[in-house]
Amino acid sequence: MTKLSTTYFGPVQWYQKLYRSDRVWIEACETFQKQTYRNRCIIATTNGPQTLSVPIEHAAANQPISTIRISNHGKWRTEHWNALQSAYGESPFFDYYADDLRPFFHDHWDTLFQFNLDIIQKMCELLDIHPHIQLTTTYKAPAAIDLRDIIRPKNPLPDADFKPLPYYQVYQQKHGFLPNLSILDLLFNMGNESIFYL
Repeated sequence: MTKLSTTYFGPVQWYQKLYRSDRVWIEACETFQKQTYRNRCIIATTNGPQTLSVPIEHAAANQPISTIRISNHGKWRTEHWNALQSAYGESPFFDYYADDLRPFFHDHWDTLFQFNLDIIQKMCELLDIHPHIQLTTTYKAPAAIDLRDIIRPKNPLPDADFKPLPYYQVYQQKHGFLPNLSILDLLFNMGNESIFYL
């Protein structure tokens, strides 16, 4: 069993763990942590990696992540979708998946946790993977390999089981291969072959 944090279009490493684990616990009882994949993803653009962050409303101390609300101030949904169109509009599979993903940048969700769960469900469908996912009901979930703090955008901890496999990227000639970007990068560039890189 593996324990993962929730994630907003998480990195390839996160989805590899989801795909390869016989059972996955997604942590629903932890408190929100800033500057993590819980509300951000990293995509490849013509200028290099770019972080997209979902704004949240102020969280009280010890507030469970499952109750953290998405902020509806500003135009972050439009900005994220425009960034994806700009970054991946010329990728082989952007147009193929655009209609499946557009609702996440148009519709509104109340909580970050449910938003992420719906994203994960859709990504599993598009990747054609069928993980056994359970949500924790207490902070001390059953014994599992805890990867919540290993998979993070800044200063990730060593993971001997993750070796990013190079795949075609739109801006590879300009920046070289950029490993462990958002699962969207893999999907838009490799389509139904994405599963072979997990």
